[in-house]
Amino acid sequence: MPLHQGPDPSHPQHERRLALNPFFGEADPVGGMTEAPPRHHLPDRPLPPMSAYQIVHDELMLDGNSRLNLATFVTTWMEPQAGVLMSECRDKNMIDKDEYPRTAELERRCVAMLADLWNAPDPATAVGCSTTGSSEACMLAGMALKRRWTKRNADRYASGARPNLVMGVNVQVCWEKFCNFWEVEPRLVPMEGDRFHLDAESAAALCDENTIGVVAVLGSTFDGSYEPVAEICAALDALQQRTGLDIPVHVDGASGAMIAPFLDEDLVWDFRLPRVSSINTSGHKYGLVYPGVGWALWRSPAELPEDLVFRVNYLGGDMPTFALNFSRPGAQVVAQYYTFLRLGREGYRAVQQTSRDVARGLAERIEAMGDFRLLTRGDQLPVFAFTTAPDVTSFDVFDVSRRLREKGWLVPAYTFPADREDLSVLRVVCRNGFSADLAGLFIEDLSRLLPELRRQPHPFTHDKGAATSFHH
Repeated sequence: MPLHQGPDPSHPQHERRLALNPFFGEADPVGGMTEAPPRHHLPDRPLPPMSAYQIVHDELMLDGNSRLNLATFVTTWMEPQAGVLMSECRDKNMIDKDEYPRTAELERRCVAMLADLWNAPDPATAVGCSTTGSSEACMLAGMALKRRWTKRNADRYASGARPNLVMGVNVQVCWEKFCNFWEVEPRLVPMEGDRFHLDAESAAALCDENTIGVVAVLGSTFDGSYEPVAEICAALDALQQRTGLDIPVHVDGASGAMIAPFLDEDLVWDFRLPRVSSINTSGHKYGLVYPGVGWALWRSPAELPEDLVFRVNYLGGDMPTFALNFSRPGAQVVAQYYTFLRLGREGYRAVQQTSRDVARGLAERIEAMGDFRLLTRGDQLPVFAFTTAPDVTSFDVFDVSRRLREKGWLVPAYTFPADREDLSVLRVVCRNGFSADLAGLFIEDLSRLLPELRRQPHPFTHDKGAATSFHH
């Protein structure tokens, strides 16, 4: 199937005539706007700015409402002041650190704040950078793991030894991409029974002399649960004692790294564990910034091979850079610093606690309906997954997802991976901006749909692959 498709040659072009509101004309409602501009090649002549705006604006009205999107982890609401700052900085190219030294300084401060938040041994020496999101951050962390392994095993690597990376089958797809792009064997621990993520024993069992690291996820996208990072590190400690293998751990904290420090302070998952060499997070998820920013940090310069670092001189100083993307706006980094400054620890704690409270309350109300069985309850990430109760035979989770979409709610329905392909679930992500009031409206709409769903003779979804809306 092609990634992109051109126009359908059989589409009647006369339907494109009079496709615009005549009032889109700059001045005269009866002149100049009798035909819509082409969609798949450049128009011959320019349009007035307001006309071009209205054409694009009207088509985008058919998108889903981002605030009602309970599938995405990505931030869909920020304060107006953050939007103003982002607008003021959208023309600043992050890579030009000598041209925009204050933006570069704000990035450096964000790295220092995260290093302190994640208990780096010396936050002043911890290294890190901003990225376009957690996917890029994971690529960087994986590259560092592989480069460190290849240096330790130069002779064996040159003679054909293939590096591998151990992780649960529930990892985000970016890790599969990393293994594909950088020629690393993915060793995936399947789900089993009611265990929906990586466990310590299985992780250690798959490690050998070719393992570049273990990925532990602090907040699985499948069900919102934390993986047991401390237990995984302990199992790898025991493995080193038995075999001498020293396997580092990367914590994919895309969401949980901005939840646990504020709500689960007694949970040890970060740089307090000596085996944790690097951590990533998504600033645009529970970091509470609009899409386009992630963070990758290493516990010390020793964990980030020097030959992977590019150095840029600005203001007579040395600014190391380690990112796949060069040209990108500084707006999101500025927004991240604004949010850190605006909320502080107590503000983040209040926001994340509210999201968790909404998730737990919503999960309890869904469970009380009797038609559903909870897999998780929103008490780790503010995310929970649920499936239909065992005695429900008239509808399935795909029917529920489809019917909720009719009301404007985007709730993903999807099937779990190996070895739980038999289990299909719905997942709800509660973010800042999804209030208790909105949760109440969601429950009202779900309650109205249930009588019709219960009267169905059987589930109506035939193509489960096409029905799912889980793509991230």
